[in-house]
Amino acid sequence: MMGNTPFGHPVTRSLKPYISKDPSAMVIDHISYALSDTEGDHTLVASDGFIQSDVMLGSSKIEAPVLFKGIGHSLNPANSLVMKVLGASPSAYSANPNSKLSNPPTLIGSAISLVSVVQARNNARIMIAGSLDMFGNRLLKSGVQKAGSSNKYGKSGNEQFVTELSKWVFHERGHLKAVNVKHHKTGETNEPAMYRINDDLEYSVEVYEWSGKSWEPYVANDVQVQFYMMSPYVLKTLSTDQKGLYYTSFKVPDVYGVFQFKIEYQRIGYTSLSLAKQLLKNVYTSSGVALMVIEYQFYKF
Repeated sequence: MMGNTPFGHPVTRSLKPYISKDPSAMVIDHISYALSDTEGDHTLVASDGFIQSDVMLGSSKIEAPVLFKGIGHSLNPANSLVMKVLGASPSAYSANPNSKLSNPPTLIGSAISLVSVVQARNNARIMIAGSLDMFGNRLLKSGVQKAGSSNKYGKSGNEQFVTELSKWVFHERGHLKAVNVKHHKTGETNEPAMYRINDDLEYSVEVYEWSGKSWEPYVANDVQVQFYMMSPYVLKTLSTDQKGLYYTSFKVPDVYGVFQFKIEYQRIGYTSLSLAKQLLKNVYTSSGVALMVIEYQFYKF
């Protein structure tokens, strides 16, 4: 287990991955095992069951299978915070390789996760791997050929897999920040002290992604803002200039009350953005009747 969250932290305790009760159990695969000079017990697994995410494993495809020798685990499907990054094949199972099976194994097939990650609600990240050998020089530099395949690779995919995933775990990739949240009436530049119903307004925010060396513009077409009071009265997809700036415009609803601008952005592999700016000021209706309220605003990144 590695990451920026210590073992025993409430985040790690809440994962509750299932691991076989047999301390000698290992992942065995009689079909997708790695060919070697000795027949062995098929506990050296060659897996190419990667998560499909460039932000987590890099834009360069990992061509060679990853060599894995160790224990597997399964994840709680109800836990949306955990993700399987490297999975076993449908023919794999978890058992003691030195004893005969007296009962069907409890961990079987693609339900077995070899390497998993979690991103907590506070964006802390950890990685769970059941194999120390996977990180060792022998498997990092070893060639690999999967049983039943004619493809031979001079070097396993271990080094590329471990390097790229480590960048994600330590927030060198997939880390977002939002700055310069602005709103104002159309045709003006200053944030107003109040809005009237049916006013035309403009909203903008800048979003950047950490590249490992500097903050670069984050480019996407699915960032949305809500104009919210108990429920969204306006939901708009933000346009972008491809340089980090996201913006939109809309008309203030014909409803007076306490509204806030909200962005809740969650995408696989990226830190979540949760922004809210609440407008609790003198809010005037079109007829000039004033509601006296207070001001409160907050941001969360």
